[in-house]
Amino acid sequence: MRKLLSLLPALLLTACVDTPPTTPQVAEVKQAELGLTGAEAPHFPQEWWKAFNDPQIDRLAALTIANNPTLAGALARMRAAQAELAVNQAQDLPQVTLDGSEQRTLFSDRYIIPPPYGGSYRWFGSLTANLNWNLDFWGKQAALIAQARGNADAAALDAQAARLALSGAIAQAYVNLLLDYQNGDIADATVAEREGILRISQGRFGAGLENGSAVEQAKSLLSIAKADQERYAAAREMDIHAIAALTGQGAAAYTTITRPRPNLDVALPLPDRLPADLLARRPDILAAKARVEAAVQGREAAHADFYPDINLAALAGFQAIGLSNLLSANAFTMGIGPAIHLPIFDAGQLKAQYARSTADLDLAVADYNGAVLNAIKQTADAMTQVRSLAVQRARQQEAVTSAQRAFEIAQERYRSGLATQLPMLTAEATLLQARSSFAGVAALGAQQRITLLLTVGGGFEPAHDTKIAKQDTSHD
Repeated sequence: MRKLLSLLPALLLTACVDTPPTTPQVAEVKQAELGLTGAEAPHFPQEWWKAFNDPQIDRLAALTIANNPTLAGALARMRAAQAELAVNQAQDLPQVTLDGSEQRTLFSDRYIIPPPYGGSYRWFGSLTANLNWNLDFWGKQAALIAQARGNADAAALDAQAARLALSGAIAQAYVNLLLDYQNGDIADATVAEREGILRISQGRFGAGLENGSAVEQAKSLLSIAKADQERYAAAREMDIHAIAALTGQGAAAYTTITRPRPNLDVALPLPDRLPADLLARRPDILAAKARVEAAVQGREAAHADFYPDINLAALAGFQAIGLSNLLSANAFTMGIGPAIHLPIFDAGQLKAQYARSTADLDLAVADYNGAVLNAIKQTADAMTQVRSLAVQRARQQEAVTSAQRAFEIAQERYRSGLATQLPMLTAEATLLQARSSFAGVAALGAQQRITLLLTVGGGFEPAHDTKIAKQDTSHD
């Protein structure tokens, strides 16, 4: 034992495989260069959709979060990552096993066991308790634990990101359903108006003041309006199907989803500039950052593979020839000492593993950079859309008001015989377009406000004690 321990330093210095000079190639984007100069993003409640003051969306959002398969899968991956962390933590502690065997054995009479046992069949038994403890001199197990913890953190953040995305998806699907109801209302109003136009045209035709073409034109426009009624009714049904699927329900839920009645004009406290804390508010960014740290630790573990593994091994128990002797005092055995694994020649395997871990780190950093730049683009796009759609909505409201007055004037002039049918039909088409555009702009404005809310983290609240280490590449 003393000789082995005295040789240990020399073995550590001479028996290790050389570490390759592999360095990461991708650097993280610097936040100072991203233009995040606005105030901190406003904080939203986790159930932010309740601001719309519609009990139905509250119910549907709760069902979506409770039942959606996407979120269930994310939660399952989170539990798997947490279990992997527990496995790595357990491997850092002493492991004790109990092994026992009893075999009928023919002992060689030309080996170390003399006659009468040598050359005869005997029962050979062993019952030992074994201890093995990885002393982790080089920090490999600690790095593996840190890597597993980073992956577990990332999986938990993925679940938060899935929850946030699903809350946005159900809210936007709900707004789509409302838009198709509103388009249906416009179609209903158009049918009523075109029925009135047909009556006027038929009356004027009967009085000899109009030709048959005007009547047929009015009939054609009425049929088109009725076709639009059917088209929007079908669109509503498909919206309901999509909402039921998001909530994890089947066809039985279709009849329980009625017309939405949210307050789309609710004043959500949305940012007007890219918030300074954007990267700390989004769970997908934090998950990508956690994976960078996990990759750093994975590279540390691969680096430690170039050094010897040193374990402490011990056993205590009984070994004997003959069943009756197994549990006797003279059969007792024990042992304790270090166990060393030295990488001397592995045909380049360790170097390849280290290169792969470095590439994994570069990939994690590249994914993080991509997520950061995509988050900034999403947020900037949403802010631009929210501002533009607010102006468009005001202009579209003015257009609807003017088109309504123009149609009423043209209709009255046609009824009284002061104008032909064409100006009235032109005014009615303009009114229909203005109504449809206003409904679309109002719905899109609501959807973009939801999108902006989601891009700045929605109702996600990052843990105040979450610490993600900086990328460290100084150990090459």
